Amino acid sequence: MQTRRAWRYVILGCAALGSAIAPARGDDWPQFRGPARDNISREAGLLRQWPAGGPKVLWTVPVGQGYAGAAILAGRVYHNDYDETHGEWLVIARSLADGKEIWRYKRPRVIRPNHAITRTVPAVDGKYVFSIDPKLGLHCLDAKTGKPIWSRNLVADYKTIIPPWYNGQNPLLEPDRLIVATGGDAILVALDKATGKEIWRTPNTGKLVLSHVSVMPAVLGGVKQYLYGTLNGPLGVSAASGALLWQYPRKFNVAVAPSVTAVDGEHVFMTASYDAGSVMLKVAKDGTRFTVTPVFDMKLNEWNSEVHTPIVHKGRMFAVGKKKRGLFTCLDFNGKEIWTSDGKASFELGSYLLADGMFFVLEGKTGVLRLVDANAASYKELASAPVLAGPDVWGPMALSDGRLVLRDLTKMVCLDVRGK
Repeated sequence: MQTRRAWRYVILGCAALGSAIAPARGDDWPQFRGPARDNISREAGLLRQWPAGGPKVLWTVPVGQGYAGAAILAGRVYHNDYDETHGEWLVIARSLADGKEIWRYKRPRVIRPNHAITRTVPAVDGKYVFSIDPKLGLHCLDAKTGKPIWSRNLVADYKTIIPPWYNGQNPLLEPDRLIVATGGDAILVALDKATGKEIWRTPNTGKLVLSHVSVMPAVLGGVKQYLYGTLNGPLGVSAASGALLWQYPRKFNVAVAPSVTAVDGEHVFMTASYDAGSVMLKVAKDGTRFTVTPVFDMKLNEWNSEVHTPIVHKGRMFAVGKKKRGLFTCLDFNGKEIWTSDGKASFELGSYLLADGMFFVLEGKTGVLRLVDANAASYKELASAPVLAGPDVWGPMALSDGRLVLRDLTKMVCLDVRGK
């Protein structure tokens, strides 16, 4: 059933797009982690069992080495890529039905492999496509033709530093603006989608360093805000003005990839790799300001997610975690482990997505896709099949109209997971 929030997205999108290609429907996947940025699809009627050979493969295409997943809108697949032979950054639009290329944008960019090259998902609203390349070039393209509209260089514009292993941030698409973390002179900026001009910026007085985190929308204490995290901990920024609303000092190590997540209207969760652990915070509105208090703080290897952001579902958090590396894990909001996949499956750094009461979870080394009951009291597998050869099956998945798009290091594949 379509959520009220998703319908709001559709209505605002229709008003803004006019005669552009068709706007987002409830079953589109227009950006990183889907339309609501929660990695949950609202589709129903999907297969709960697969034939012996696994879901039907609709198409496969080669891609440059990396982990860059897809965005899907109105029957088109959009993804970032890199051509090592010609030294060109690419954004490509394909047909969801057969994988055939519709257009490609290319720009000369010298990028040497550093744990592969591509990492990010473009954001598309039917009129524009927004892509951040590994060296922090921000590109706005015409969604119909791929022609460039505007671009910004975050290094030059904000005096920021490219993170280790290149940019891993996925731009946040809102109905009337684009939200990007910059580092350097600002923490976050809101940009006009048509021109790239600043609407507001959050001054970076603390000189926070850009990491691989993507900005997440949230409503805490009744206030719309954007959540972000750095090696110095999580923070919240006013969606209306860009003002820094709250900040919690907490050390994280080397790099942070998972996004800061609001698990409800007053609690925020942040996790990362390199023995940094995880922290749950209560963020409460006290008059005109916010107060932040820790609920629990998991140190070292108690539990953490290394790459992917946990999914919040029915008062629980689900993620591939590291107490014993690679276990798909269910936690409550107090950090208590409800169940894991221990003894049944290990997923390394594989990605996952929730749809129709089921988790689609990829094994990060082998490319086996497993279907897990999202509502069971323990780890309950419904189906499994090898769908990619690997290695490094780490890229995020996308689902639209019963087509699941996923990738390993060098190949993108589309599976038909529609029920009859």
